[in-house]
Amino acid sequence: MDEGKPTKPKWWSRPRTHVPDSAPADAASAGDGPSGFHGGDMDGDFELEKPARAGAATVADVADSDTGAASGPAAGPVPGEVSDGASAPVTGDRPRPLHDPDPYSTPPYGGPGPWAPAPPVQHPGPAPAHGTAAEAVAAPQDPPGRAGSDATDPQAQGVLGPELPAGYRSAAPLHHAPAPAPHAPAPHTSTPHPAPPHDSTDRPAAPAAAGPPAPHIPWQHYDPWAAAPLQNSGAAVETPGERRGRTRRGLVLGAALLALVSGGVGGAVGAYLERTGGIEDVELPQAGVEAKGRAADSVAGIAASALPSVVTLHVSGSDAQGTGTGFVLDRRGHILTNNHVVDPADGSGEISVTFSGGQTARAKMVGHDSGYDLAVVKVSGVSGLKPLPLGNSDNVQVGDPVVAIGAPFDLENTVTAGIISAKERPITAGGEEGDGSDISYVDALQTDAPINPGNSGGPLVDSKARVIGINSAIRSADSGSDLEGGQSGSIGLGFAIPINQGKRVAEELINTGRATHPVIGVTLDMEYSGDGARVGTKSNDGGPPVNRGGPGARAGIEAGDVITEVDGQRVHSGEELIVKTRAHRPGDELELTLERDGKERKVTLVLGSADGD
Repeated sequence: MDEGKPTKPKWWSRPRTHVPDSAPADAASAGDGPSGFHGGDMDGDFELEKPARAGAATVADVADSDTGAASGPAAGPVPGEVSDGASAPVTGDRPRPLHDPDPYSTPPYGGPGPWAPAPPVQHPGPAPAHGTAAEAVAAPQDPPGRAGSDATDPQAQGVLGPELPAGYRSAAPLHHAPAPAPHAPAPHTSTPHPAPPHDSTDRPAAPAAAGPPAPHIPWQHYDPWAAAPLQNSGAAVETPGERRGRTRRGLVLGAALLALVSGGVGGAVGAYLERTGGIEDVELPQAGVEAKGRAADSVAGIAASALPSVVTLHVSGSDAQGTGTGFVLDRRGHILTNNHVVDPADGSGEISVTFSGGQTARAKMVGHDSGYDLAVVKVSGVSGLKPLPLGNSDNVQVGDPVVAIGAPFDLENTVTAGIISAKERPITAGGEEGDGSDISYVDALQTDAPINPGNSGGPLVDSKARVIGINSAIRSADSGSDLEGGQSGSIGLGFAIPINQGKRVAEELINTGRATHPVIGVTLDMEYSGDGARVGTKSNDGGPPVNRGGPGARAGIEAGDVITEVDGQRVHSGEELIVKTRAHRPGDELELTLERDGKERKVTLVLGSADGD
């Protein structure tokens, strides 16, 4: 900074005063003063060293590593000198400076000036072998700031080249030269860093000195104004082949990663397309419209034919209410159902009938019989009634398909299917009254078609949609056989009153309001635990156990006889004998097998008749 003072040309940029060509070539003999180059005045002109003529071998002065004294020139004649060492005039034009004057007063390019920043710390290279030249050799014995020359010499620091870092000294090839004459003062010199010639014709390179070449040191040509200073990290420099290999490995790795990502994305997209069938809106396949008709013997065909004739009954009385099923017997409005379905009405309650189409009507009691568990009600003012045809229960065989229709748990128009599991199952149901007046005896058809509470009174139809039974009882897992006395569900054991018995009883109820029971005319011992039905010793009213003039007395049955067979079918209890008897009409002839005093005999009797309740 000039701080407002007139700008003064600096010593490195001021023009040099013309020096005659006859001036001595030896700087030591030119009388430059104590500095050895410019004299005592630092403001004097700076004179660049004249380049040697072509073909001349010059050797730079070197500083002795121990004393700092300059050694003499190498042996041999040098152009411009006489053999005794005297300088000889050198002819020719004065050489042009290597750099043009800088109008901005900055140091010459390539060498730092007095105010240039110190170079960064450099790492020394490997130590050279003994007898070889090195650019920088560690010298711990020198004080800091000296590198083979006086650290305080401005010419040595700023003129001749950049100062070496502390702890190093400048060195040159180890050539021994004769010491200068005693009368000539030994100037303190420092060999500047050689700069490469701009033109090989201006400054021909000197022949290489004897000995092995100096090792290359990375910071030898340090340039503080370069874009990036040269650093020595100690790492090996990659060769072009290694760089190409690293590039290939990077490309292979990138290709592998790209393939992996592409595969994952492709798999996800493929899975999505497989699940959804594409990227368009999902449209599920569906069958077209078909004819609504079904085969007449299929379950659907049977249900379509029978449902219009099936009704749901809702009964309410003073003490109870219930739900059951029935079916139409004729066009006059007679409907057949179970006695335990309409029993809550008790003659004064209400009975409501709902048809499959949703139409409802009031119904009144026509007749009922608890021994057969059958009842008939009638609706009025309803047109278009479709009676359900009746089949023949004697034609039914085990394994025949059947369909049950009803309203289980008040779910009307429910259709279930199964087969006939067994025939002539003697069952008894009821008995809630305690006196046995409500017990029913049924020689039933057994089916596995699901029957639940609410199915009672509904039809059990065959494959031609003809009624073969009236659903009446189920076997539950916890309450035994009953006529829906509990709310247990179906376990595949349902029982229906054969339609042949139901038809006879329904006709009697419609025609007379009462049903007749076939009887033998004897009193049975219901406490007998042996095999068969034993005739008691007295009647319930205290009279004889065999009615005088009755069917049993006429057949020769006596008190204490045990009846074991009816028409060749084995009976094991009194209930079974009643069931087998009620399966017939009054006036039918039966063949009985009985035991008396350990002897077996057969008798024939004609069934009598008794009025029901």
